[in-house]
Amino acid sequence: MAAFGGWKERVRGLKRETLALYLACRHPRVPWYAKGLAMLIVGYVLSPIDPIPDFIPLIGYLDELVVVPLGIMLVIRMIPADVLAECRAQSEGIVGKSTRLAKVAAAIIVALWILSAALVAWLVVRTVD
Repeated sequence: MAAFGGWKERVRGLKRETLALYLACRHPRVPWYAKGLAMLIVGYVLSPIDPIPDFIPLIGYLDELVVVPLGIMLVIRMIPADVLAECRAQSEGIVGKSTRLAKVAAAIIVALWILSAALVAWLVVRTVD
């Protein structure tokens, strides 16, 4: 059970870092190229759709285990240290309180994907008839 607690803390740390990167993207002192890469990484992490499906052996988990952490580390190196410290402090206060907000955001994202899929299905049915 102790190993599970370690993973749980790592996931919480990843949430804090992801939120800190999001906050850094909105900070005026962060270079544009760091903002662009950070937005790509944050969008990739928060997207409910997995570009590389996990059922594909070995490659399916490659993005979660390698690509995301490397992308986060690269963006962290591009952001000035004082700005990153400020964003981490802000994210620390938000992560503990954002459970309800996260659920609402997840519901909105899932609803948008369902509506998009319904629209595509409707267009396909309409063109077939």
